[in-house]
Amino acid sequence: MVTLFSPIRLWAVVAKEFIQLRRDRLTFAMIIGIPLIQLALFGFAINSDPKELPMAVRSAESSAYTRSIIQAIVNTRYFNVTEITDSEQTANEILARGAAQFVINIPADFTRRLLRGERPSLLLEADATDPAATSNALAAIKQIPNTALAHDLNGPLASLQGKGAPFSIDIHRRYNPEGITQYNIVPGLMGVILTMTMIMMTSLAITREHERGTMENLLAMPVQPLEVMVGKITPYILIGYIQVLVILAAALWVFHVPMLGSALLLMLGVLLFILANLTVGITISSIARNQAQAMQMSFFFFMPSILLSGFMFPFRGMPQWAQIIGEALPLTHFLRFIRGLLLKGNEWTVAWEHLWPLLAFTAVMMAVGLRQYRRTLD
Repeated sequence: MVTLFSPIRLWAVVAKEFIQLRRDRLTFAMIIGIPLIQLALFGFAINSDPKELPMAVRSAESSAYTRSIIQAIVNTRYFNVTEITDSEQTANEILARGAAQFVINIPADFTRRLLRGERPSLLLEADATDPAATSNALAAIKQIPNTALAHDLNGPLASLQGKGAPFSIDIHRRYNPEGITQYNIVPGLMGVILTMTMIMMTSLAITREHERGTMENLLAMPVQPLEVMVGKITPYILIGYIQVLVILAAALWVFHVPMLGSALLLMLGVLLFILANLTVGITISSIARNQAQAMQMSFFFFMPSILLSGFMFPFRGMPQWAQIIGEALPLTHFLRFIRGLLLKGNEWTVAWEHLWPLLAFTAVMMAVGLRQYRRTLD
């Protein structure tokens, strides 16, 4: 007589599942690896209150008072002076390239007007393409005029602090003066959607060929691995461009995101980014044994791209090790490129700084994908 429930039969089924899980090492690694990565990213890397943001100083004069003000700004821990220049053009280039988040301008007659009690003003220019990254720093700097010169203005100069702050700081938010969040999010979504769809579609398409056994037909054809890869990814390049045109149309006419840069440069940057993602998909497809593994590996790549690229959280708020990983991801450079092109009107010379990493990433992934693909053929 067969009993309704047997612990021994239950254990046999459980043991069988563990054995299958052990044999599928890639899935087992994903089960362990993804929670650990999530824990590390959310626990250590994500910081919505970035500190020590790079700031350039455009100074037309240097005195004990201006140095005290700069030191007081640095002491807030929200700012870190990375460059000092006396050129307005250099300061503008630094802000356009994204090398500095802020530029503080000290006029030539600042000290003279300060000592005369005229309450002069400094101009702080902020790169406001990402409002979340600058909001806390801009709030902190508003207190500087009341405290920065407390130790310098004493004795006969004490009267300068009698009524209100001895100077003021005017804040100019550049590229997104109204701090509209959509100006930052919508261009970024273009990169996120392309990353997700391009990698997933490519990895599943080739893995599906293996599962259905149609890869043998490709192997029987007189084509080289490079020709197979190019032939596989070409349709997805066209699909990627269609997605970009749809998102761009919505950005311009629905969300009213400005487009200040060149459309030709935009299409070139999009092409490099699509190629970078497609080579990732090719590499995943050559490693994964089935479509489920391809999906898992796509997610494995997609999650750090979203969290460490600066799309959801300020890039400069992350620790150094997380920024190094983020710099290796194509989405990080594409976000800088697309936001700079649309909001800042960056030209080729500035945009190239964000495009060559995409080219280098594509070359490396293409080499890895070809090597893995040859092993697959063997």
